[in-house]
Amino acid sequence: MKSILLPTDFSKNSWNAIKYAINFLANTPCTFYLMHVNRLAEISVNTLDYNINSIVIEDTYTVAAKKQLASLLKKIALQFPNNSNHAFYTINEADFFIDAIRKQVLEKKINLIVMGTKGATGLEKLILGSNTADIITKVKCNTLVVPENAKFKNIRQVAFPTDFLQFYGITTLHPIVDILEQFEASLRVLHIAKKNSDLNSDQEKNKEFVADYFSANKHSFHYLTNTKIEAAMQSFVQDNNIDIIAMVAKNLNYFQQILFHSKVENISYQTDVPFLVLHE
Repeated sequence: MKSILLPTDFSKNSWNAIKYAINFLANTPCTFYLMHVNRLAEISVNTLDYNINSIVIEDTYTVAAKKQLASLLKKIALQFPNNSNHAFYTINEADFFIDAIRKQVLEKKINLIVMGTKGATGLEKLILGSNTADIITKVKCNTLVVPENAKFKNIRQVAFPTDFLQFYGITTLHPIVDILEQFEASLRVLHIAKKNSDLNSDQEKNKEFVADYFSANKHSFHYLTNTKIEAAMQSFVQDNNIDIIAMVAKNLNYFQQILFHSKVENISYQTDVPFLVLHE
């Protein structure tokens, strides 16, 4: 039984992520925790009192959030009836956002966080909202980032961008194997270099490990040269009909350029294709 954390602010984007998660894990026994965080910083400002009155919090924030969480449970029951694989519980916290997430990850032994995000509205804006960016960089838990336009479909193609500079442990990569086996999908291991150059000896060893690890799964290696990594990623996603992109969080070079840059106007994969961010 997997434990899945679904942070929600009751927005359209968070509902989209919840729907994606339920479909994505339709055949997997799961306990889902729908979590809303009443953030202390906002409560302090709104009450104009940093010595927060517990009665004010209860009346103004907690009661309203509990009602919305109850409504969300009913909405899920109507749209996803009779799935014996899934159980749902609600959590309402008054805390700093990341502290609340970390607490639940530890207490509930969370296997996966599923988080919705809204794409950039302007070229200079980050593609990820601050909450999502904080979770995937500050919380050591595998996270599925579901963009605003992502709709679940049977997963056939999984992209795994890497520069082969990091060694990945077996447990880190195992969630990718789960996806490949569950959906009978193919893995596309992608190396993007800013200039044409051969892999060094360490990169070759790491590549060999990846090849060996996924030897039982359909996989292939792809090499692109482009000074703009996000543009190369865009082209690869489109040309190969990629359904989900898996990345390892400690691979910061690729991680930051693919997830946190949005200065190219037609980077549509960041609003259409989910990202699975893996932690060790």
